[in-house]
Amino acid sequence: MFLCFLRRYGVVYVLPFLLDFDLIVNKTCFTTKNLYLLIINDKFKIMKKLLFLTAIAVLTFNSSNAQEDTSSDEGISFGVKVGGNISNTSNGKEISDDGTDNRYGFNVGAVVHIPISEKFSLQPEVVYSQQGFTTNTEFNLDLFDVGNVDWRFDYINIPVMASYELVKGLTIQAGPQIGFNINAEVFNDDIDLGGDFDLSDETNTLDFGAGLGAQYELDFGLFFQVRYVWGLSNYIDSEDADNETYSNRVGSLSVGYFFN
Repeated sequence: MFLCFLRRYGVVYVLPFLLDFDLIVNKTCFTTKNLYLLIINDKFKIMKKLLFLTAIAVLTFNSSNAQEDTSSDEGISFGVKVGGNISNTSNGKEISDDGTDNRYGFNVGAVVHIPISEKFSLQPEVVYSQQGFTTNTEFNLDLFDVGNVDWRFDYINIPVMASYELVKGLTIQAGPQIGFNINAEVFNDDIDLGGDFDLSDETNTLDFGAGLGAQYELDFGLFFQVRYVWGLSNYIDSEDADNETYSNRVGSLSVGYFFN
């Protein structure tokens, strides 16, 4: 049905240590020298335990301070982003003899930065993304002229990007993405397609992709992001794709802010 529609319009994620008081009390026979040696030995044992406890206390205090410093400098950060998309589809020649053109849309969403080590981190996101493509096949049937036709496929995308810091503030990112289609329609200003022609039944709900990009963050939390996502699955239902594969291709440029 999908390709029939196309041809119809001309487009083909702690210590247990206590002082040992088991000393002289249980002794029934001792000399002054033995008593002195027992007391000295007992004091030595006490000193060893006190030194051990002191060392543990110092190490615990230092470790606690180090963890606090790490969490304050390298803690989980939450943020938002907004930007523009340039999207298209694979196999455009199967949709239109002239191929397909880019659709321009926007993206907006939430971002979480999770540090793993000094250089590595994870960055999951939840993003609303306008995707799709346009066709520009001209007809002149003395009845109407068809100009640009917008093929709108909009998603809630969840990318999980692994980040590596090259220099302070600059990271490269790569990772998988899963998308949930929330809108699939065809729109044209020049002819009446009955409003927006719904393609929901011909569009797969889930979409899988892989992203690659870079991000630069300033000291006060503002960041800039560039990314390209290759679709790895067919966004058109297989029964309507005539054994062809149509995958999303999306480039984005975004700006965002981390609140902490």
